[in-house]
Amino acid sequence: MEEKIEVHGPTKVNGELPVYGAKNSVLKLMAAALLATGHSTITNVPEIQDVTIMAELLRRLGCEVSYEPSAHTVTIDVPEELGHQADYDLVRAMRASISVLGPLMARCHQAEVALPGGDAIGTRGLDMHRAGLEAMGARLTIERGFLRASAPDGLTGATYRLDYPSVGATENLMTAATTARGVTVLDNVAREPEIVDIGRMLQAMGARIEGLGSTTIMVEGVPRLHPVTHRTVPDRIVAGTWAFAAAVTGGRVEIVGAEPEHLDVVLAKLRCAGCEINTADGRFVVRGPERPKAINVSTLPYPGFPTDLQPFVVALNAVAEGSGIITENVFEARWGFTAELERLGARVRLDGHHARVDGVPSNKLSGAPVEAMDIRAGAALVIAGMAAHGVTEVSGVGHIDRGYEHFVDHLAGAGAKVQRRMARSWN
Repeated sequence: MEEKIEVHGPTKVNGELPVYGAKNSVLKLMAAALLATGHSTITNVPEIQDVTIMAELLRRLGCEVSYEPSAHTVTIDVPEELGHQADYDLVRAMRASISVLGPLMARCHQAEVALPGGDAIGTRGLDMHRAGLEAMGARLTIERGFLRASAPDGLTGATYRLDYPSVGATENLMTAATTARGVTVLDNVAREPEIVDIGRMLQAMGARIEGLGSTTIMVEGVPRLHPVTHRTVPDRIVAGTWAFAAAVTGGRVEIVGAEPEHLDVVLAKLRCAGCEINTADGRFVVRGPERPKAINVSTLPYPGFPTDLQPFVVALNAVAEGSGIITENVFEARWGFTAELERLGARVRLDGHHARVDGVPSNKLSGAPVEAMDIRAGAALVIAGMAAHGVTEVSGVGHIDRGYEHFVDHLAGAGAKVQRRMARSWN
């Protein structure tokens, strides 16, 4: 038996939908807590599977971790002597585990991290992580599936330019530099709100960091950091997901707990699709049109259109008036889910990193069994199923649980006809 999400369509979402802390920030904040001995507390933590996995990883490194999902809080007690090996069984389940590399190098001057797994959305190598740490004096090798790094005398400040504004490399190099001797200058870094969030936690811990939110970050190393309490930035991808749910189904949602300014490009595209959007501090309202207009989107690093919301554009264009071109510039293998969307009746044509989607009236989409291949694709398939006629069964719901807190419950609370149920597996 396996669990599936059953969607009865067509149905609209109408109501209030909450946003908690960002998955793409909280996991890295938990890793950053390793930099300081003592109790650090992180609040506004989403109740998702990946937090449980990261908590177990930190425990294996010697920390005591208390995760209270209902209180949206994680407390991490970091010992003076840390372990330095991140095991394969956890790293393969969640790529964000690689974010312990930088803090371990700062604290222990050594790290052994299994080469990561994660979502099947494309190649995400560690070349920039390696090159940046090597510029700071570390020695790195890959042995038996582990990235092994050491700097017996500690790291030294350096100047390093990233080939691409990688979020993961920016995080690891910034955390590693916090206790390095001298000044580290990182150029062409990622500028995502989650990077700024991590940087602000580090500053509160005593790190000397300048340039957060710009393309260049300067870190002056300090001897020691101290534990803090920090509130996680809201999850802009969850907020965007709810916004697209209204756009695809023609519903109206009030999204609470978000920071609309983190979604400027996304909301502008949704307005082009015909949505009515009103923003206020910490919330915004999206009213979808009777039928959206197709939009063209190119994914780019922040402040561009986020790759994590690309599947929802495909779902929107599938029921839109006209045709839209989506260009994927971040993860080359993110198109796998389009074959599942075509099972519902969507018309998608792929050409390299471009996809043309020819919209059809939603009454031309019909429910079918589909499979989630990653977190965002799974959520997009559920939303597409809400626009289709009949029953859509989405398997692979474990992916969705990794990134969304009570995804089905929230949608059902806003009027969607969705439920989780056990279904027979023929494997």
